[in-house]
Amino acid sequence: MAKKLSKLALRLRSLTVFRDLLDDPVLAALVRCLERTSGGDRFVPAYGEFVSRLYQAGYVSITNYIRDLVFDSDNVYIRLQGAGTLPDKLLIDGAVLDLETLSDAGALDADRLLGEAGCSLPLARFEGKKVNLTNEYGERAKEISRYGYGIYARYRAFCLDGGKIVPVKNPDPVRLGDLVDYQREKDIIIGNTLALLEGKPAANMLLTGDAGTGKSSTVKAVANEYQDQGLRIVELRKDQLYLLPNVLEELTGNPLKFILFIDDLSFQKEDAGFSALKAMLEGSVSAKSKNVAIYATSNRRHLVRENFSDREGDEVHRREAMQEAASLAERFGLRVTFQRPDKATYLNIVKRLAQDAELELPEEELCAQAEVFALNRSSRSARAARQFVDGLLAR
Repeated sequence: MAKKLSKLALRLRSLTVFRDLLDDPVLAALVRCLERTSGGDRFVPAYGEFVSRLYQAGYVSITNYIRDLVFDSDNVYIRLQGAGTLPDKLLIDGAVLDLETLSDAGALDADRLLGEAGCSLPLARFEGKKVNLTNEYGERAKEISRYGYGIYARYRAFCLDGGKIVPVKNPDPVRLGDLVDYQREKDIIIGNTLALLEGKPAANMLLTGDAGTGKSSTVKAVANEYQDQGLRIVELRKDQLYLLPNVLEELTGNPLKFILFIDDLSFQKEDAGFSALKAMLEGSVSAKSKNVAIYATSNRRHLVRENFSDREGDEVHRREAMQEAASLAERFGLRVTFQRPDKATYLNIVKRLAQDAELELPEEELCAQAEVFALNRSSRSARAARQFVDGLLAR
């Protein structure tokens, strides 16, 4: 019986389309364990290593673990599917063979593995059940524009690290329901986002307004709201804008839709990122991408810090240069302004946040304290309202 498991190990080592999975530490430990089912004392340590790695990964089911590995795999077959290209029959056949092998591995459980290895020691257990990954993967591939592949299948938010797109493992969980008021502004952003998801022309958007009015939170909330429809968000810092062409090259052709999020955007005229962003907004041949839209926030209406020296330099065409810098904001297809809330709106936000937090405080007293809090800070804003309520909760 142990020969069957040794043969399964050999089949796993012969994976082709899904060969990248052999680099996974849990699957690699499973293969070593299967290869030692007839190896006497060598089997027990290999078994312990495999189960330990499975546990450390947060699983007790090898079925679920291998399923997630398969769904997240960034392989040539799924890339072609995502790009709308029909893979060659030989490639399809190779994928099917791999999926049958991985299904057999996912069907293992502790009783079978220990039994076929002839091991009667009281060892830790893991779960497994019969699975047809060929059918499951085929169904998932049909919905590739919703699920994605690779890191974009498992994670929803990303940033740049050393020029490489990497996942944000604990993104801001804010949802649209958490944001009070600013409904008109939210509707504009939602409408543009839905156009992006539906494959319609979507505008690059600039969100301007006073600090603390909820610009960044709204963008993140929209990304969270529509993640199950195939929306992902990639955040870039201003000093990373020169990497925009590389980011677009990575994302163009991906079946998912992406928001490139640039928070608190402002420039000096000579900033290196200025030209890269300008090219993207103007839609140059190298910058166009139907599945990507830029959402930027700024506390500056024109995005460019202007000094008095800019008005008095010896540049012959300084007026034209200043106008070019200031006109960057005009290159966004949509501009949404978040105004600082008046007293009534500010207090409405406070009352809603207090209600959601189940604070037991008379409304009159709540509003009076909230107004004092705002006056002390010389600021009424959604952020101030949140800080005030959080302060009450911390008491």
